[in-house]
Amino acid sequence: MENNKPSGKGRKLLSKTLDSISDAGKSPVLGYVVLLVMYLAITVVVIKCSGSRSYINIGKGRLSVNSITGAVSALANIFVIFMVVFYRKLGFVTALTALILQIPMIIMSIVLKRSLAMIPGLFTNLLTIIAIVALYLNTERSRRYQDRIRDQAVNDMLTGLPNRFACSELVRSLIKRNEEFTIVSINLNNFKSINDTMGFDTGNSVLVEIASRWKSIADTGISGTLDFITRIGGDEFSLIIRNYHSDEDILNTIKQYENALVRRLTIEGCDMYISASFGYAKFPEDAKNSDSLFSYADAAMTEVKRIGSSNHIMRFSADLLKVERTLEIERKLRTALENDTIFFHLQPQYDTEHKLRGFEALARMKDEDGKPLSPGEFIPVAEKVGLIDKVDDAVFRKSSEFFGQLIRRTGADITLSINTSVKHLMKNDFLDEVRETLNASGVPADQLEIEITESIMIDSAEKALQCIDEISKMGIKIAIDDFGTGYSSLSYLNKFPADLLKIDKSFVDKMNSSDSSKQYVAAIISIGHIMGLDVIAEGVEDQEQLDSLREIGCDFIQGFIWGRPLPMDEAETVVMEQMNNN
Repeated sequence: MENNKPSGKGRKLLSKTLDSISDAGKSPVLGYVVLLVMYLAITVVVIKCSGSRSYINIGKGRLSVNSITGAVSALANIFVIFMVVFYRKLGFVTALTALILQIPMIIMSIVLKRSLAMIPGLFTNLLTIIAIVALYLNTERSRRYQDRIRDQAVNDMLTGLPNRFACSELVRSLIKRNEEFTIVSINLNNFKSINDTMGFDTGNSVLVEIASRWKSIADTGISGTLDFITRIGGDEFSLIIRNYHSDEDILNTIKQYENALVRRLTIEGCDMYISASFGYAKFPEDAKNSDSLFSYADAAMTEVKRIGSSNHIMRFSADLLKVERTLEIERKLRTALENDTIFFHLQPQYDTEHKLRGFEALARMKDEDGKPLSPGEFIPVAEKVGLIDKVDDAVFRKSSEFFGQLIRRTGADITLSINTSVKHLMKNDFLDEVRETLNASGVPADQLEIEITESIMIDSAEKALQCIDEISKMGIKIAIDDFGTGYSSLSYLNKFPADLLKIDKSFVDKMNSSDSSKQYVAAIISIGHIMGLDVIAEGVEDQEQLDSLREIGCDFIQGFIWGRPLPMDEAETVVMEQMNNN
Protein backbone atom coordinates (compact mmCIF):
# COMPACT_ATOMS: atom_id res chain seq x y z
CA MET A 1 0.00 0.00 0.00
CA GLU A 2 1.29 3.43 -0.86
CA ASN A 3 2.15 5.49 2.21
CA ASN A 4 0.02 8.64 2.40
CA LYS A 5 1.66 9.89 5.57
CA PRO A 6 2.10 13.65 5.39
CA SER A 7 5.64 14.92 5.47
CA GLY A 8 6.84 16.83 8.52
CA LYS A 9 6.37 15.63 12.06
CA GLY A 10 3.67 17.16 14.15
CA ARG A 11 1.99 18.82 11.21
CA LYS A 12 -1.28 20.23 12.49
CA LEU A 13 -3.70 18.77 9.98
CA LEU A 14 -6.82 19.60 12.02
CA SER A 15 -5.89 23.28 12.21
CA LYS A 16 -4.94 23.32 8.56
CA THR A 17 -8.33 21.91 7.60
CA LEU A 18 -10.15 24.42 9.79
CA ASP A 19 -8.14 27.22 8.17
CA SER A 20 -9.05 25.91 4.72
CA ILE A 21 -12.72 26.04 5.68
CA SER A 22 -12.38 29.63 6.93
CA ASP A 23 -10.26 30.70 3.96
CA ALA A 24 -12.75 29.41 1.40
CA GLY A 25 -14.23 32.89 1.01
CA LYS A 26 -10.94 34.82 0.78
CA SER A 27 -10.05 37.00 -2.19
CA PRO A 28 -8.34 35.21 -5.11
CA VAL A 29 -4.59 35.67 -5.75
CA LEU A 30 -5.35 36.91 -9.26
CA GLY A 31 -7.03 39.98 -7.75
CA TYR A 32 -3.85 40.79 -5.84
CA VAL A 33 -1.79 40.59 -9.02
CA VAL A 34 -4.26 42.83 -10.88
CA LEU A 35 -4.20 45.48 -8.12
CA LEU A 36 -0.41 45.45 -7.97
CA VAL A 37 -0.04 45.78 -11.75
CA MET A 38 -2.57 48.60 -11.84
CA TYR A 39 -0.77 50.40 -9.02
CA LEU A 40 2.63 50.12 -10.70
CA ALA A 41 1.23 51.21 -14.05
CA ILE A 42 -0.42 54.29 -12.55
CA THR A 43 2.76 55.09 -10.61
CA VAL A 44 4.69 55.15 -13.89
CA VAL A 45 2.05 57.48 -15.32
CA VAL A 46 2.41 59.77 -12.26
CA ILE A 47 6.17 59.96 -12.73
CA LYS A 48 5.80 60.77 -16.44
CA CYS A 49 3.12 63.38 -15.80
CA SER A 50 5.06 65.11 -13.02
CA GLY A 51 8.07 65.75 -15.28
CA SER A 52 6.10 66.75 -18.35
CA ARG A 53 5.86 70.30 -19.57
CA SER A 54 3.25 69.47 -22.16
CA TYR A 55 -0.31 70.74 -22.32
CA ILE A 56 -3.63 69.22 -23.19
CA ASN A 57 -6.00 71.32 -25.30
CA ILE A 58 -9.51 71.28 -23.91
CA GLY A 59 -11.86 73.40 -25.95
CA LYS A 60 -10.36 76.91 -26.03
CA GLY A 61 -8.26 76.32 -22.94
CA ARG A 62 -5.12 74.41 -22.16
CA LEU A 63 -4.44 72.05 -19.25
CA SER A 64 -0.93 71.35 -18.03
CA VAL A 65 -0.15 67.61 -17.98
CA ASN A 66 1.69 67.82 -14.66
CA SER A 67 -1.39 69.43 -13.10
CA ILE A 68 -3.27 66.11 -13.23
CA THR A 69 -0.52 64.34 -11.30
CA GLY A 70 -2.46 64.64 -8.04
CA ALA A 71 -5.60 63.10 -9.42
CA VAL A 72 -3.72 60.17 -10.96
CA SER A 73 -1.72 59.72 -7.74
CA ALA A 74 -4.95 59.55 -5.73
CA LEU A 75 -6.15 56.78 -8.03
CA ALA A 76 -2.95 54.84 -7.34
CA ASN A 77 -3.48 55.22 -3.60
CA ILE A 78 -6.98 53.77 -3.97
CA PHE A 79 -5.45 50.57 -5.37
CA VAL A 80 -2.99 50.54 -2.44
CA ILE A 81 -5.84 50.74 0.03
CA PHE A 82 -7.70 47.94 -1.77
CA MET A 83 -4.60 45.73 -1.39
CA VAL A 84 -4.56 46.32 2.37
CA VAL A 85 -8.29 45.71 2.77
CA PHE A 86 -8.56 42.55 0.69
CA TYR A 87 -5.14 40.94 1.16
CA ARG A 88 -4.31 41.74 4.78
CA LYS A 89 -0.61 41.26 5.60
CA LEU A 90 0.51 40.54 2.04
CA GLY A 91 -1.28 43.62 0.72
CA PHE A 92 -0.02 45.79 3.59
CA VAL A 93 3.64 44.79 3.16
CA THR A 94 3.45 45.28 -0.59
CA ALA A 95 1.76 48.68 -0.30
CA LEU A 96 4.06 49.92 2.46
CA THR A 97 7.17 48.82 0.57
CA ALA A 98 6.02 50.50 -2.63
CA LEU A 99 5.14 53.76 -0.86
CA ILE A 100 8.39 53.91 1.13
CA LEU A 101 10.49 53.21 -1.97
CA GLN A 102 8.78 56.10 -3.74
CA ILE A 103 9.76 58.68 -1.07
CA PRO A 104 13.49 58.91 -1.96
CA MET A 105 12.56 58.90 -5.64
CA ILE A 106 10.21 61.84 -5.11
CA ILE A 107 12.79 63.72 -3.01
CA MET A 108 15.48 63.19 -5.69
CA SER A 109 13.06 64.45 -8.33
CA ILE A 110 12.35 67.59 -6.31
CA VAL A 111 16.05 68.27 -5.70
CA LEU A 112 17.52 67.33 -9.06
CA LYS A 113 14.73 68.51 -11.33
CA ARG A 114 13.73 71.31 -9.01
CA SER A 115 10.14 70.22 -9.60
CA LEU A 116 8.08 71.76 -6.82
CA ALA A 117 5.00 70.06 -8.28
CA MET A 118 6.19 66.83 -6.65
CA ILE A 119 5.96 68.23 -3.11
CA PRO A 120 2.18 67.50 -2.78
CA GLY A 121 2.91 63.95 -3.95
CA LEU A 122 5.46 63.54 -1.15
CA PHE A 123 2.94 64.57 1.47
CA THR A 124 0.29 62.42 -0.18
CA ASN A 125 2.58 59.38 0.12
CA LEU A 126 3.33 60.10 3.77
CA LEU A 127 -0.35 60.52 4.57
CA THR A 128 -1.18 57.33 2.64
CA ILE A 129 1.43 55.43 4.67
CA ILE A 130 -0.17 56.66 7.89
CA ALA A 131 -3.61 55.73 6.56
CA ILE A 132 -2.70 52.18 5.55
CA VAL A 133 -0.86 51.54 8.82
CA ALA A 134 -3.92 52.64 10.76
CA LEU A 135 -6.16 50.64 8.44
CA TYR A 136 -4.00 47.52 8.75
CA LEU A 137 -3.76 47.69 12.55
CA ASN A 138 -7.50 48.13 12.84
CA THR A 139 -8.12 45.29 10.37
CA GLU A 140 -5.76 43.00 12.27
CA ARG A 141 -7.53 43.78 15.53
CA SER A 142 -10.83 42.88 13.88
CA ARG A 143 -9.28 39.75 12.39
CA ARG A 144 -8.02 38.56 15.78
CA TYR A 145 -11.48 39.09 17.18
CA GLN A 146 -12.97 37.18 14.27
CA ASP A 147 -10.47 34.38 14.84
CA ARG A 148 -11.62 34.10 18.44
CA ILE A 149 -15.22 34.01 17.26
CA ARG A 150 -14.27 31.39 14.69
CA ASP A 151 -12.58 29.29 17.34
CA GLN A 152 -15.73 29.40 19.43
CA ALA A 153 -17.87 28.60 16.39
CA VAL A 154 -15.86 25.65 15.11
CA ASN A 155 -14.22 24.23 18.24
CA ASP A 156 -15.67 22.18 21.08
CA MET A 157 -14.95 24.08 24.29
CA LEU A 158 -14.41 20.95 26.42
CA THR A 159 -12.07 18.89 24.25
CA GLY A 160 -10.62 21.46 21.85
CA LEU A 161 -11.65 19.31 18.89
CA PRO A 162 -13.58 20.78 15.96
CA ASN A 163 -17.32 20.68 16.63
CA ARG A 164 -20.47 19.65 14.75
CA PHE A 165 -20.51 22.89 12.72
CA ALA A 166 -16.93 22.43 11.53
CA CYS A 167 -17.67 18.83 10.61
CA SER A 168 -20.76 19.81 8.61
CA GLU A 169 -18.92 22.63 6.84
CA LEU A 170 -16.08 20.33 5.80
CA VAL A 171 -18.51 17.67 4.54
CA ARG A 172 -20.39 20.25 2.47
CA SER A 173 -17.10 21.57 1.08
CA LEU A 174 -15.90 18.09 0.10
CA ILE A 175 -19.21 17.25 -1.55
CA LYS A 176 -19.13 20.52 -3.49
CA ARG A 177 -15.65 19.61 -4.78
CA ASN A 178 -16.82 16.03 -5.43
CA GLU A 179 -13.89 14.73 -3.39
CA GLU A 180 -14.07 11.13 -2.20
CA PHE A 181 -14.26 10.73 1.60
CA THR A 182 -15.71 8.56 4.36
CA ILE A 183 -17.60 9.75 7.40
CA VAL A 184 -17.44 7.68 10.59
CA SER A 185 -19.98 8.02 13.40
CA ILE A 186 -18.44 7.13 16.78
CA ASN A 187 -20.22 6.54 20.09
CA LEU A 188 -18.54 5.51 23.35
CA ASN A 189 -19.94 2.32 24.87
CA ASN A 190 -21.54 2.47 28.32
CA PHE A 191 -20.34 6.03 28.87
CA LYS A 192 -23.51 6.92 30.74
CA SER A 193 -22.52 4.57 33.57
CA ILE A 194 -19.34 6.64 34.14
CA ASN A 195 -21.38 9.82 34.56
CA ASP A 196 -23.91 8.04 36.77
CA THR A 197 -21.39 6.35 39.08
CA MET A 198 -18.44 8.76 39.11
CA GLY A 199 -19.97 12.10 38.23
CA PHE A 200 -19.89 14.45 35.29
CA ASP A 201 -16.47 15.90 36.11
CA THR A 202 -14.91 12.46 35.77
CA GLY A 203 -16.89 11.87 32.60
CA ASN A 204 -15.59 15.14 31.15
CA SER A 205 -12.02 14.16 32.04
CA VAL A 206 -12.51 10.88 30.18
CA LEU A 207 -13.77 12.75 27.10
CA VAL A 208 -10.79 15.13 27.20
CA GLU A 209 -8.30 12.25 27.41
CA ILE A 210 -9.94 10.33 24.57
CA ALA A 211 -10.10 13.47 22.44
CA SER A 212 -6.39 14.08 23.09
CA ARG A 213 -5.47 10.59 21.89
CA TRP A 214 -7.57 10.87 18.77
CA LYS A 215 -6.36 14.39 18.00
CA SER A 216 -2.78 13.14 18.14
CA ILE A 217 -3.57 10.53 15.48
CA ALA A 218 -5.27 13.08 13.23
CA ASP A 219 -2.56 15.75 13.71
CA THR A 220 0.42 13.51 12.99
CA GLY A 221 -1.15 11.51 10.16
CA ILE A 222 0.13 8.18 11.54
CA SER A 223 -3.00 6.47 10.22
CA GLY A 224 -1.72 6.93 6.68
CA THR A 225 -4.81 8.90 5.67
CA LEU A 226 -5.92 12.50 6.03
CA ASP A 227 -8.23 12.55 9.09
CA PHE A 228 -10.51 15.14 10.67
CA ILE A 229 -11.82 14.15 14.11
CA THR A 230 -14.68 16.14 15.68
CA ARG A 231 -16.84 16.01 18.79
CA ILE A 232 -20.52 16.18 17.92
CA GLY A 233 -21.77 16.33 21.51
CA GLY A 234 -21.94 14.20 24.64
CA ASP A 235 -20.06 10.97 23.93
CA GLU A 236 -20.60 11.23 20.17
CA PHE A 237 -17.75 11.92 17.75
CA SER A 238 -17.35 12.01 13.97
CA LEU A 239 -14.31 11.20 11.88
CA ILE A 240 -13.83 12.27 8.27
CA ILE A 241 -11.27 10.21 6.35
CA ARG A 242 -9.66 11.27 3.06
CA ASN A 243 -6.74 10.26 0.84
CA TYR A 244 -7.33 6.51 0.97
CA HIS A 245 -7.04 3.99 -1.84
CA SER A 246 -9.18 1.08 -0.68
CA ASP A 247 -11.70 -0.10 1.90
CA GLU A 248 -8.78 -1.72 3.70
CA ASP A 249 -7.22 1.71 4.19
CA ILE A 250 -10.46 2.95 5.75
CA LEU A 251 -10.69 -0.01 8.13
CA ASN A 252 -7.03 0.36 9.12
CA THR A 253 -7.60 4.03 9.93
CA ILE A 254 -10.70 3.34 12.02
CA LYS A 255 -8.82 0.59 13.88
CA GLN A 256 -6.12 3.14 14.76
CA TYR A 257 -8.75 5.17 16.58
CA GLU A 258 -10.24 2.05 18.14
CA ASN A 259 -6.83 0.85 19.32
CA ALA A 260 -6.17 4.25 20.92
CA LEU A 261 -8.78 3.25 23.51
CA VAL A 262 -7.13 -0.07 24.37
CA ARG A 263 -4.70 1.58 26.80
CA ARG A 264 -6.36 2.16 30.14
CA LEU A 265 -7.43 5.64 31.18
CA THR A 266 -6.43 6.70 34.69
CA ILE A 267 -8.67 9.46 35.97
CA GLU A 268 -8.35 10.64 39.59
CA GLY A 269 -6.58 7.43 40.53
CA CYS A 270 -9.21 5.18 38.91
CA ASP A 271 -8.31 2.90 36.01
CA MET A 272 -10.94 2.67 33.30
CA TYR A 273 -11.22 0.82 30.01
CA ILE A 274 -13.34 2.41 27.32
CA SER A 275 -14.53 1.02 24.00
CA ALA A 276 -16.48 2.62 21.17
CA SER A 277 -18.76 1.67 18.29
CA PHE A 278 -17.90 2.87 14.78
CA GLY A 279 -20.31 3.09 11.83
CA TYR A 280 -19.23 4.55 8.51
CA ALA A 281 -20.57 5.58 5.11
CA LYS A 282 -18.69 6.56 1.95
CA PHE A 283 -19.18 9.46 -0.44
CA PRO A 284 -20.31 9.11 -3.17
CA GLU A 285 -20.88 5.33 -3.07
CA ASP A 286 -23.32 5.19 -0.14
CA ALA A 287 -24.90 8.65 -0.35
CA LYS A 288 -24.52 11.88 -2.28
CA ASN A 289 -25.68 14.47 0.28
CA SER A 290 -24.54 15.38 3.77
CA ASP A 291 -27.79 14.57 5.60
CA SER A 292 -27.89 11.04 4.23
CA LEU A 293 -24.21 10.46 4.94
CA PHE A 294 -24.56 11.43 8.60
CA SER A 295 -27.79 9.44 8.91
CA TYR A 296 -26.33 6.32 7.29
CA ALA A 297 -23.15 6.40 9.39
CA ASP A 298 -25.34 6.76 12.50
CA ALA A 299 -27.47 3.82 11.39
CA ALA A 300 -24.40 1.59 11.06
CA MET A 301 -23.09 2.72 14.45
CA THR A 302 -26.47 2.12 16.11
CA GLU A 303 -26.61 -1.38 14.66
CA VAL A 304 -23.12 -2.16 16.00
CA LYS A 305 -24.26 -1.15 19.47
CA ARG A 306 -27.49 -3.10 19.15
CA ILE A 307 -25.98 -6.43 18.18
CA GLY A 308 -23.20 -6.10 20.77
CA SER A 309 -20.64 -8.12 18.82
CA SER A 310 -16.90 -8.10 19.45
CA ASN A 311 -16.45 -6.34 16.10
CA HIS A 312 -17.15 -2.67 16.80
CA ILE A 313 -16.86 -1.44 13.19
CA MET A 314 -19.59 -1.61 10.53
CA ARG A 315 -20.15 -0.04 7.13
CA PHE A 316 -23.60 1.17 6.16
CA SER A 317 -25.75 -1.09 3.99
CA ALA A 318 -29.29 -0.61 2.67
CA ASP A 319 -30.62 -3.29 5.05
CA LEU A 320 -29.74 -1.06 8.01
CA LEU A 321 -32.39 1.45 6.95
CA LYS A 322 -35.04 -1.18 7.66
CA VAL A 323 -33.62 -1.79 11.13
CA GLU A 324 -33.40 1.94 11.83
CA ARG A 325 -36.93 2.51 10.56
CA THR A 326 -38.24 -0.36 12.70
CA LEU A 327 -36.63 1.14 15.81
CA GLU A 328 -38.06 4.56 14.96
CA ILE A 329 -41.57 3.17 14.46
CA GLU A 330 -41.32 1.13 17.66
CA ARG A 331 -40.46 4.29 19.60
CA LYS A 332 -43.37 6.18 18.05
CA LEU A 333 -45.69 3.24 18.69
CA ARG A 334 -44.74 3.04 22.35
CA THR A 335 -45.27 6.79 22.70
CA ALA A 336 -48.71 6.53 21.08
CA LEU A 337 -49.70 3.68 23.41
CA GLU A 338 -48.44 5.55 26.49
CA ASN A 339 -50.39 8.65 25.47
CA ASP A 340 -53.42 6.59 24.36
CA THR A 341 -53.44 8.23 20.93
CA ILE A 342 -54.01 5.07 18.89
CA PHE A 343 -57.33 5.60 17.07
CA PHE A 344 -59.43 3.84 14.45
CA HIS A 345 -61.16 4.23 11.12
CA LEU A 346 -64.17 2.22 9.97
CA GLN A 347 -64.33 0.54 6.56
CA PRO A 348 -67.88 -0.26 5.43
CA GLN A 349 -68.98 -3.76 4.40
CA TYR A 350 -71.89 -4.28 2.00
CA ASP A 351 -73.83 -7.12 0.46
CA THR A 352 -73.63 -7.39 -3.32
CA GLU A 353 -76.75 -5.22 -3.66
CA HIS A 354 -74.99 -2.40 -1.76
CA LYS A 355 -76.88 -2.81 1.51
CA LEU A 356 -74.73 -1.92 4.52
CA ARG A 357 -73.72 -4.92 6.63
CA GLY A 358 -71.46 -3.03 9.06
CA PHE A 359 -67.90 -1.84 9.48
CA GLU A 360 -64.45 -3.24 10.17
CA ALA A 361 -62.47 -1.21 12.74
CA LEU A 362 -58.91 -0.59 11.53
CA ALA A 363 -56.03 0.71 13.68
CA ARG A 364 -54.55 4.12 12.89
CA MET A 365 -51.85 6.24 14.48
CA LYS A 366 -49.92 9.48 14.05
CA ASP A 367 -46.44 10.41 15.24
CA GLU A 368 -45.63 13.23 17.66
CA ASP A 369 -45.78 15.77 14.83
CA GLY A 370 -49.27 14.67 13.77
CA LYS A 371 -48.02 12.88 10.65
CA PRO A 372 -49.99 9.67 9.91
CA LEU A 373 -48.08 6.38 9.89
CA SER A 374 -49.15 3.68 7.47
CA PRO A 375 -50.71 0.56 9.09
CA GLY A 376 -48.52 -1.40 6.70
CA GLU A 377 -45.55 -0.06 8.67
CA PHE A 378 -46.65 0.04 12.29
CA ILE A 379 -48.78 -3.14 12.45
CA PRO A 380 -45.87 -5.48 11.47
CA VAL A 381 -43.63 -3.67 13.97
CA ALA A 382 -46.28 -4.02 16.68
CA GLU A 383 -46.43 -7.74 15.95
CA LYS A 384 -42.65 -8.09 15.93
CA VAL A 385 -42.01 -6.30 19.24
CA GLY A 386 -45.01 -7.77 21.07
CA LEU A 387 -47.23 -4.68 21.21
CA ILE A 388 -50.00 -5.85 18.89
CA ASP A 389 -52.25 -6.92 21.78
CA LYS A 390 -52.12 -3.39 23.18
CA VAL A 391 -52.98 -1.95 19.74
CA ASP A 392 -55.89 -4.42 19.44
CA ASP A 393 -57.16 -3.50 22.89
CA ALA A 394 -57.06 0.26 22.16
CA VAL A 395 -58.99 -0.17 18.87
CA PHE A 396 -61.47 -2.63 20.45
CA ARG A 397 -62.19 -0.34 23.39
CA LYS A 398 -62.52 2.91 21.44
CA SER A 399 -64.46 1.57 18.43
CA SER A 400 -66.90 -0.33 20.68
CA GLU A 401 -67.60 2.81 22.69
CA PHE A 402 -68.38 4.75 19.50
CA PHE A 403 -70.42 1.91 17.99
CA GLY A 404 -72.50 1.50 21.13
CA GLN A 405 -73.42 5.20 21.02
CA LEU A 406 -74.16 4.98 17.28
CA ILE A 407 -76.52 2.02 17.71
CA ARG A 408 -78.34 3.71 20.59
CA ARG A 409 -78.81 6.90 18.53
CA THR A 410 -79.87 5.24 15.28
CA GLY A 411 -81.10 1.75 16.14
CA ALA A 412 -79.16 0.50 13.08
CA ASP A 413 -78.85 -3.26 12.60
CA ILE A 414 -75.16 -3.26 11.69
CA THR A 415 -72.11 -5.22 12.80
CA LEU A 416 -68.80 -4.01 14.19
CA SER A 417 -65.94 -6.27 13.11
CA ILE A 418 -62.77 -6.25 15.25
CA ASN A 419 -59.35 -7.73 14.38
CA THR A 420 -57.80 -9.85 17.13
CA SER A 421 -54.19 -10.99 16.98
CA VAL A 422 -53.05 -14.42 18.12
CA LYS A 423 -51.19 -12.88 21.05
CA HIS A 424 -54.26 -10.94 22.16
CA LEU A 425 -56.58 -13.93 21.89
CA MET A 426 -54.17 -16.13 23.85
CA LYS A 427 -54.01 -13.79 26.84
CA ASN A 428 -55.51 -15.37 29.94
CA ASP A 429 -57.72 -12.36 30.57
CA PHE A 430 -58.90 -11.92 26.96
CA LEU A 431 -62.44 -13.14 27.66
CA ASP A 432 -62.68 -10.81 30.64
CA GLU A 433 -61.61 -7.90 28.40
CA VAL A 434 -64.35 -8.79 25.90
CA ARG A 435 -67.02 -8.95 28.61
CA GLU A 436 -65.89 -5.65 30.16
CA THR A 437 -65.87 -3.91 26.76
CA LEU A 438 -69.36 -5.18 25.91
CA ASN A 439 -70.71 -3.98 29.26
CA ALA A 440 -68.97 -0.60 29.06
CA SER A 441 -69.92 0.14 25.44
CA GLY A 442 -73.41 -1.28 25.36
CA VAL A 443 -72.84 -2.96 21.97
CA PRO A 444 -75.19 -5.97 21.68
CA ALA A 445 -73.15 -9.18 21.48
CA ASP A 446 -74.83 -10.24 18.24
CA GLN A 447 -73.71 -6.97 16.60
CA LEU A 448 -70.06 -7.59 17.42
CA GLU A 449 -67.77 -9.75 15.27
CA ILE A 450 -64.26 -10.84 16.14
CA GLU A 451 -61.91 -11.65 13.26
CA ILE A 452 -59.44 -14.50 13.83
CA THR A 453 -56.67 -15.60 11.47
CA GLU A 454 -56.08 -19.25 10.59
CA SER A 455 -52.52 -19.06 11.96
CA ILE A 456 -53.90 -19.25 15.48
CA MET A 457 -54.22 -23.01 14.96
CA ILE A 458 -50.44 -23.33 14.64
CA ASP A 459 -49.76 -21.85 18.08
CA SER A 460 -52.31 -23.57 20.28
CA ALA A 461 -55.30 -25.13 18.56
CA GLU A 462 -56.89 -26.56 21.69
CA LYS A 463 -56.71 -23.35 23.73
CA ALA A 464 -57.81 -21.31 20.72
CA LEU A 465 -60.90 -23.48 20.18
CA GLN A 466 -61.85 -23.22 23.86
CA CYS A 467 -61.58 -19.43 23.74
CA ILE A 468 -63.52 -19.19 20.46
CA ASP A 469 -66.26 -21.44 21.86
CA GLU A 470 -66.63 -19.09 24.84
CA ILE A 471 -66.82 -16.06 22.55
CA SER A 472 -69.48 -17.76 20.45
CA LYS A 473 -71.50 -18.64 23.57
CA MET A 474 -71.63 -14.92 24.43
CA GLY A 475 -73.45 -14.42 21.11
CA ILE A 476 -70.51 -12.74 19.39
CA LYS A 477 -69.94 -13.57 15.72
CA ILE A 478 -66.66 -15.15 14.58
CA ALA A 479 -64.97 -14.35 11.24
CA ILE A 480 -62.07 -16.33 9.78
CA ASP A 481 -59.72 -13.71 8.33
CA ASP A 482 -57.33 -14.07 5.36
CA PHE A 483 -58.62 -17.52 4.44
CA GLY A 484 -56.28 -19.50 2.21
CA THR A 485 -53.07 -17.63 3.18
CA GLY A 486 -52.30 -19.37 6.46
CA TYR A 487 -52.76 -22.76 8.07
CA SER A 488 -55.77 -23.82 6.00
CA SER A 489 -56.54 -27.07 7.80
CA LEU A 490 -60.15 -27.91 6.93
CA SER A 491 -60.30 -30.36 9.82
CA TYR A 492 -59.67 -27.53 12.26
CA LEU A 493 -61.78 -24.99 10.40
CA ASN A 494 -64.71 -27.36 10.51
CA LYS A 495 -64.51 -27.20 14.33
CA PHE A 496 -64.60 -23.39 14.36
CA PRO A 497 -67.97 -22.00 15.48
CA ALA A 498 -67.52 -19.39 12.77
CA ASP A 499 -70.08 -17.21 10.99
CA LEU A 500 -68.06 -15.53 8.23
CA LEU A 501 -65.18 -16.41 5.92
CA LYS A 502 -63.02 -13.56 4.56
CA ILE A 503 -61.27 -13.93 1.20
CA ASP A 504 -57.87 -12.23 1.23
CA LYS A 505 -57.23 -9.28 -1.12
CA SER A 506 -54.35 -11.12 -2.82
CA PHE A 507 -56.84 -13.63 -4.31
CA VAL A 508 -59.26 -10.89 -5.36
CA ASP A 509 -56.46 -8.98 -7.14
CA LYS A 510 -55.60 -12.00 -9.32
CA MET A 511 -59.16 -13.23 -9.76
CA ASN A 512 -59.69 -11.93 -13.30
CA SER A 513 -56.12 -12.55 -14.52
CA SER A 514 -56.97 -16.14 -15.52
CA ASP A 515 -59.84 -18.61 -15.42
CA SER A 516 -57.99 -20.77 -12.87
CA SER A 517 -57.61 -17.80 -10.49
CA LYS A 518 -61.31 -17.10 -10.74
CA GLN A 519 -62.13 -20.76 -10.12
CA TYR A 520 -59.90 -20.73 -7.04
CA VAL A 521 -61.93 -17.88 -5.51
CA ALA A 522 -65.14 -19.69 -6.49
CA ALA A 523 -63.85 -22.79 -4.67
CA ILE A 524 -63.20 -20.79 -1.48
CA ILE A 525 -66.75 -19.43 -1.63
CA SER A 526 -68.11 -22.94 -2.14
CA ILE A 527 -66.13 -24.24 0.86
CA GLY A 528 -67.49 -21.43 2.99
CA HIS A 529 -71.07 -22.14 1.95
CA ILE A 530 -70.63 -25.88 2.51
CA MET A 531 -69.44 -25.10 6.06
CA GLY A 532 -72.53 -22.92 6.56
CA LEU A 533 -70.61 -19.63 6.50
CA ASP A 534 -71.24 -16.35 4.77
CA VAL A 535 -68.32 -15.16 2.62
CA ILE A 536 -66.93 -11.64 2.27
CA ALA A 537 -64.26 -10.56 -0.23
CA GLU A 538 -61.69 -7.97 0.87
CA GLY A 539 -59.93 -5.41 -1.31
CA VAL A 540 -62.55 -5.10 -4.05
CA GLU A 541 -61.51 -2.08 -6.09
CA ASP A 542 -63.10 -2.19 -9.55
CA GLN A 543 -66.37 -3.08 -11.27
CA GLU A 544 -64.94 -6.14 -13.03
CA GLN A 545 -64.01 -7.72 -9.68
CA LEU A 546 -67.44 -6.88 -8.27
CA ASP A 547 -69.23 -8.44 -11.27
CA SER A 548 -67.16 -11.63 -10.99
CA LEU A 549 -67.82 -11.96 -7.25
CA ARG A 550 -71.56 -11.55 -7.82
CA GLU A 551 -71.40 -14.17 -10.55
CA ILE A 552 -69.70 -16.80 -8.36
CA GLY A 553 -71.96 -16.20 -5.38
CA CYS A 554 -69.97 -14.06 -2.91
CA ASP A 555 -72.21 -12.70 -0.12
CA PHE A 556 -70.47 -9.49 0.96
CA ILE A 557 -68.04 -6.91 -0.38
CA GLN A 558 -65.39 -4.79 1.34
CA GLY A 559 -63.06 -2.47 -0.54
CA PHE A 560 -62.37 0.90 -2.10
CA ILE A 561 -65.02 0.41 -4.79
CA TRP A 562 -67.74 1.17 -2.23
CA GLY A 563 -65.89 2.62 0.70
CA ARG A 564 -62.49 3.53 2.07
CA PRO A 565 -61.75 3.48 5.83
CA LEU A 566 -63.62 6.43 7.32
CA PRO A 567 -63.33 8.55 10.47
CA MET A 568 -66.21 8.31 12.94
CA ASP A 569 -68.29 11.23 11.69
CA GLU A 570 -68.17 10.05 8.07
CA ALA A 571 -69.03 6.48 9.09
CA GLU A 572 -72.06 7.82 10.97
CA THR A 573 -73.11 9.73 7.84
CA VAL A 574 -72.99 6.47 5.83
CA VAL A 575 -75.26 4.78 8.41
CA MET A 576 -77.77 7.65 8.35
CA GLU A 577 -77.88 7.69 4.54
CA GLN A 578 -78.55 3.94 4.44
CA MET A 579 -81.35 4.23 6.98
CA ASN A 580 -82.96 7.12 5.09
CA ASN A 581 -82.79 5.19 1.81
CA ASN A 582 -84.49 2.21 3.43
